[in-house]
Amino acid sequence: MKKQKLSLAISAAMLLSATAAQAGPQVEVLDKRALPAGSFLAYTEFELSGEPLAESLGLDLDVLDPDQVNQPTAFDYSAGIESYEYSEEAMYALNYQSQSGPHLANGPLNKQRGGDLGALGQRFMELADSVKYPAEEIPLNLYPISLPYQAALPEFAGPVDTSVVNGDEVEHLDSNGKARTLNTKIPAYYRDYASLAWTDSQTEKVINPAAIGGILLKEVMWSQDFLGGMHVIDSDEEVEASASTQDQDGVHALGVSAVDGMNGVILTEMSLDKLLILQDQLGFDGNKLGAAITPDYDPSKGVVWFPHQVAVSEGTANGVKAIDGLKVTDASSSLRDTWLLLWPVSEYFAFSDQREANSGQNPAFAAVFDGAPFAAAPKANVDADISNDVKADDAFSVASNLAGMLFKNLDALHFNRSVGTLVDSYNGKQSQHVTTYDAAYSLVALSIFQRSQDALPVGYASAEGGDVDLKSAQGKRALEMIRAQANFILANLIGDNGLAIDGTTLGGKADQGQSLDAQFAVVRGLTAAFLATEDSQYRDAARKLYLAVDEQLFDKAIDTWAQKPGQATEHTPWTAAAISAGLREAMLHLKNEEGENAAALELETLAQRYVSWFKGVINGSSTDQGMQLAEWLGDSGEQYVDGEGEDIDADNVPKVTSNNTAMVMAAKVRVSAK
Repeated sequence: MKKQKLSLAISAAMLLSATAAQAGPQVEVLDKRALPAGSFLAYTEFELSGEPLAESLGLDLDVLDPDQVNQPTAFDYSAGIESYEYSEEAMYALNYQSQSGPHLANGPLNKQRGGDLGALGQRFMELADSVKYPAEEIPLNLYPISLPYQAALPEFAGPVDTSVVNGDEVEHLDSNGKARTLNTKIPAYYRDYASLAWTDSQTEKVINPAAIGGILLKEVMWSQDFLGGMHVIDSDEEVEASASTQDQDGVHALGVSAVDGMNGVILTEMSLDKLLILQDQLGFDGNKLGAAITPDYDPSKGVVWFPHQVAVSEGTANGVKAIDGLKVTDASSSLRDTWLLLWPVSEYFAFSDQREANSGQNPAFAAVFDGAPFAAAPKANVDADISNDVKADDAFSVASNLAGMLFKNLDALHFNRSVGTLVDSYNGKQSQHVTTYDAAYSLVALSIFQRSQDALPVGYASAEGGDVDLKSAQGKRALEMIRAQANFILANLIGDNGLAIDGTTLGGKADQGQSLDAQFAVVRGLTAAFLATEDSQYRDAARKLYLAVDEQLFDKAIDTWAQKPGQATEHTPWTAAAISAGLREAMLHLKNEEGENAAALELETLAQRYVSWFKGVINGSSTDQGMQLAEWLGDSGEQYVDGEGEDIDADNVPKVTSNNTAMVMAAKVRVSAK
């Protein structure tokens, strides 16, 4: 009954706000480049603010239809379809199509198998068989990359192949309420990715840990979604896994469906390749790369970290891209790099967890890592004694090794114990500056690390309890750091006007800026601290901050927030990540409960704010505006119809062929009144 009431409340809000939501701002694209670090953090928040959010507020996901735009409500569609699908399709644009990085054939996993394209092809056949997906249906010329470069221009290098290979008939309702039957076409590029490679003209061939962390986070979140159950082979029907051996009975296979399972195992393979590169090639001891990272790593006996920037000399092997050489160009350890790696590595740790003490592990996950299709961990790494852990190259061992190293570095290199805060950088000694965004998001990463170590649910269930709580030493230390960092934010990073400041220098002056990024990041971080510690002061502070933001920064002229109402505001993917996350946490955990009556924190108002922001800033008011540069066909409502325009669903996000641009997010936009 409670869920039904919430759903009806949101429906009513959408009816009331329809006119306002259509007003919208002008959103000029200033920088079209794709930046994997910030954009895939944003897309992860979009994923969590997608189906999981809509479902938690009472929506039956079965009623969602990408070809019925804004149905059953504008909120349901924006969250459950657009936010969710943009998140998934952007990952494929980078990982499968862009060619913006070294090919998986030349990565460490394939090297173990012989190192040629034939060995990788055989591996993909094995992966397809594990989920019972027809190997011949894997898209042609799929180009899996081991890791992404720091930045690239997501424009296609040449003409896209739009020759028609098939068709369909679809009942379609666009965002203007126009209903009709569409005779849709399936162009060649939908099944053959050869013409979707990005131009190399603005590629920054630099390895940045945050860029690895951004796409790794996206991969592991979707892997957990895709491989979180099993399916009946004959019917493709999803079933809950009852045992880790269920995929061996000849009736069931890995994955919630064959196609989702296929993407899940490919992404799991790509993630493991990244983790191995981090573990074996990118450790830096202040002098050289490739420094050993082992389970007994102790920063007090010699520090190893991941340098902020490593230039790549790109070569070719097997006819595809390869790393020929690496050179450190910025040796510092960055807090942003560290937390944006710790979060996904902790998710991967939980996903691949085979510890004997974790009796609550999802049997579907256990089946993925039982030896086929992915290697099981050695016994020393899954027993109760962490002191006997050994370095290995299976998924769980690598994730465990890296999670330990990243957490120890967060504590030893970045945490200033005398004042209780994380500082921006380390390069032989700690810096003195604290950036609010990173301090706040570190709370999120620390909370996921703590939950993974203690065998509590992560992924979509990271706010829920579990049947197991190991109360590990690492988990306890993470909780101590969460409390200290949250307390520092409350004491030092909230201005006299109630808004968050952008940062401060320890023993010096506070930063003058009060960006949207900082406001919503703090809402996100304090909510994570509240959920981790169950200390209501953090929830109260997050509510108070959100109310200050809505009162002081909401600009009615653009129907969303501005850094200074009445003036233009620049948004980056970091802004998009924080706003999506802050709004979601407000809807789930900060909204008014019994005895609370703040108008801005009524669920209906929050849903209204979500729609006006998402449709206004992310989609934009025309096809040459908005942060989302393009969209794929099908799952987000776009279609290809002969002789018709670039925006069939009239949501202002064009097809990839319209602007010769992949379905990713712009690096910077300017948001202002029309």
